[in-house]
Amino acid sequence: MSSRLRSACSLDALSSITTMIRCVRLWTGQEGGSHVEVGRLDMQPGRNDDLVSGAMSTTHVTVEETAGGGELAWHTAPVRQLVVTLSGTLQFVTRDGEQFVLYPGDILLAEDTVGSGHQWQLVGDDPWRRMYVVLAPGTEVAFIPE
Repeated sequence: MSSRLRSACSLDALSSITTMIRCVRLWTGQEGGSHVEVGRLDMQPGRNDDLVSGAMSTTHVTVEETAGGGELAWHTAPVRQLVVTLSGTLQFVTRDGEQFVLYPGDILLAEDTVGSGHQWQLVGDDPWRRMYVVLAPGTEVAFIPE
């Protein structure tokens, strides 16, 4: 990138565009129901003019694919994890009727490991390709609600 372009694209301007990695938090309330909170991950200036989240301790990462048209009935998250959607669009719903859609590039912070859970269904014919990032116990995620 030329120095002229770099100065035209100040970090402040980039910050307003790229800090918006959309994150949807699924969590369990005191009554045992799953709830939805839409927000983003907090990101700060890092090296090479990139914006970077804080480090998060993880136990392991897996990648999974579900064919187009797939769905999963009522369940809770098996562990506290980030689910990074690489492709596919999904409709989620909680038992209380709270709904949201995940798009490619979105991150799901799945914290509803107990309670009534949620279900999902793929929208359209594209497969759901995702990366599960299992968080180590006590790991903080810099989630900022809208």
